[in-house]
Amino acid sequence: MKTGKGARAGQYLALLAYLLFLAFPFLWLVSTAFKPARELASLHPTWIPKDPTLANFRQAFDEQPLLRAALNSLAAALGAALIAVLIATPMAYVLARRRTLLAKAATGWVVVSQAFPFVLVIIPLFLLLKNLRLIDSVPGLVMVYVVWALPFALWMLVGYVRAVPAELEEAAAVDGASRVRTLVSITAPLLAPGIVATALFAFISAWNEFFFALVLLKTPEKQTLPVVLTHFIGAEGVADLGPLAAAAFLATLPSLVVFAIIQKRITGGMLAGAVKS
Repeated sequence: MKTGKGARAGQYLALLAYLLFLAFPFLWLVSTAFKPARELASLHPTWIPKDPTLANFRQAFDEQPLLRAALNSLAAALGAALIAVLIATPMAYVLARRRTLLAKAATGWVVVSQAFPFVLVIIPLFLLLKNLRLIDSVPGLVMVYVVWALPFALWMLVGYVRAVPAELEEAAAVDGASRVRTLVSITAPLLAPGIVATALFAFISAWNEFFFALVLLKTPEKQTLPVVLTHFIGAEGVADLGPLAAAAFLATLPSLVVFAIIQKRITGGMLAGAVKS
């Protein structure tokens, strides 16, 4: 059934409006980050700064330890992404290749677990980390991020494994290749794009996470970037808007760059995960 020109034009206009709606907060953030104080205090704000300045960025770095916080976020995000992928990859392979009732039940539990709110798990996690003496530590935060990222990483990698034809492994076995050799030489290269996409998604999630970092990290030197951004808001709720916007803009850039790199791979992984077993 063909779509008329008017209907197609309406679809494009709706899509454009939706994109502008999504882009509005970021564009306003960028505009605010480069505005001097007098423009921020103006009763008639403009989109484009009349006198753009870098003073907000300098003030942000002078007021808060952004670089140290960024390094803490980087360590937590990288550690969580690597560990989550190392655990999820063999689990995903077993769930995708073993079509047993237990495997189906495990996959269903992974999907259901995504509906649990964070508030339900924060107290058990806090008590567990306290017993392990990992409260107020980056390794403890990494452990939490791994648990948080595992369900989605597992679900995503199961889709990638199912997209790899099992006949390739069977043919390799017929040719005399061992199980390990088949996995290393045939399956692993085909799964590499999915593994990279999953790791980067886990990285983005950990980089932007705020709630767990706020609850578990108390020492200022160990706090992550999202937590440090709240320090630009005073005790009475008044925000130092210029430096806050500048710091938030810098904190957003890594996520945007990484997402721009992996968006096609994420879409491919989701489509592969939708393939019925």
